[in-house]
Amino acid sequence: MDFKIQTAELDGLAGVGADALVVVIAGEALPKGLDAAVAKQVQAAIKLGDFALKAGQVLTLAPAEGVKATRLVLAASGKASLAAARAALGAALGQIKSRGVASAAVAFAGFDAALAESLAEQTAVAATDAVYVYRHTKPSAPAAPKLARVALLVGKADLKAAKLGLARGEAIAAGVELARECANRPANYATPTYLGQVVQALGKSHGLKVEVLDKKAVEKLGMGSFLAVAQGSDEPLRFIVARYDGAAKTVPPVVLVGKGITFDTGGISLKPGAEMDEMKFDMGGAASVIGTLRAVAELKPKLNLVMIVAACENMPSGRAVKPGDVVTSMSGQTIEILNTDAEGRLILCDALTYAERFKPAVVVDVATLTGACVIALGGVRSGMYASDDELAAALTAAGDAALDPCWRMPLDDEYNEGLKSNFADVPNIAGRAGGSITAAKFLQRFATKYRWGHLDIAGTAWKGGAAKGATGRPVGLLTHFVLSHAK
Repeated sequence: MDFKIQTAELDGLAGVGADALVVVIAGEALPKGLDAAVAKQVQAAIKLGDFALKAGQVLTLAPAEGVKATRLVLAASGKASLAAARAALGAALGQIKSRGVASAAVAFAGFDAALAESLAEQTAVAATDAVYVYRHTKPSAPAAPKLARVALLVGKADLKAAKLGLARGEAIAAGVELARECANRPANYATPTYLGQVVQALGKSHGLKVEVLDKKAVEKLGMGSFLAVAQGSDEPLRFIVARYDGAAKTVPPVVLVGKGITFDTGGISLKPGAEMDEMKFDMGGAASVIGTLRAVAELKPKLNLVMIVAACENMPSGRAVKPGDVVTSMSGQTIEILNTDAEGRLILCDALTYAERFKPAVVVDVATLTGACVIALGGVRSGMYASDDELAAALTAAGDAALDPCWRMPLDDEYNEGLKSNFADVPNIAGRAGGSITAAKFLQRFATKYRWGHLDIAGTAWKGGAAKGATGRPVGLLTHFVLSHAK
């Protein structure tokens, strides 16, 4: 999609030409300075009962007297917040995207000038989301919306901020779209090999250093835990490492680690058949860090970033790891595998040990790790764990800025009580209570040599039901977090 900034003051919106002029209005009264022709249309619609200045209200007028644009689209946000603005814009674009609209001009009225940069970012993200259609394995999918050009209308005073925000929004939108495409593809398409190819292509197009390790290389590294999960599948594993070098070699990198289980049957601890198809989304963590890598590479900030993805399938077979088996991780710690369906932590622990070699400033792993996190937080916030308060605050702030929120969960030492084994250094599961927390405590054992954060995105990486599909979260959160380390 083609985005641009167009200078237009609030009182001159009627003169803007486009297939659709979208005006997002905050508050319970018309903002001061709103274009007279637009204000007249709003007042008339309110008088007729066709529109109200309440969140969720959207009205399309075609034509609108005194307005140059072919259509005037009014969207009320209610609150003058960033989240309310994004929701209103999304509703407006959703209403017009199937109506042959090729170009839209977007203006925000009644919002604080301090939001100009963030509003520009969310315009790009919302517009890209509105026109996304998965079609790789569905030729019969509806035709893609014609909306191809979006102009953000801003006053001269907000021009600089809007340009910064729009550039960031375009990069995040591209990253989210890549993450969704990877995660939405069925497991017979989105294999570990495919993920490696996606990152290699990204490396070629954006000048990144990429290394894709096979089973032999992983064996040489001593990743016994990762190998144990992969051994039940005929699909070869891949361990993918990519580097974006935007700062001096002496600057410690941010490291993002993604869980890449491209299909999860549960292994010998087999999952129920109902909705097992959704386990193609179990590589949502990998998809999100790949998408973040793309966003960062397009923005070219002055920082160093390392992306690590451990990718394999978790399948039952005569070769599959069994409950009660003991394996040796790359760290040297032995693990008793009490449940083969707790496999994400088994591949992540070796990836976290591998991350030590980069002497990182911080490591954040991202995984669709536990059903327990879905029960705790639903699909609104990702579960967040952090080794210190400063890191927790940074991740929270990044999520809030991107409208991709997370919630800090506890890491009290008392939760270690369930992680005891008579036959190994640690079991891969504890009791049922606090399952997301004990999974994080397991990972923490392998992340003691650096600052560490963990995002459990089991509730936020995809949606089920009629809206089934990947969300691309938490690319926005991760991108903002990584950018906060730029010099």
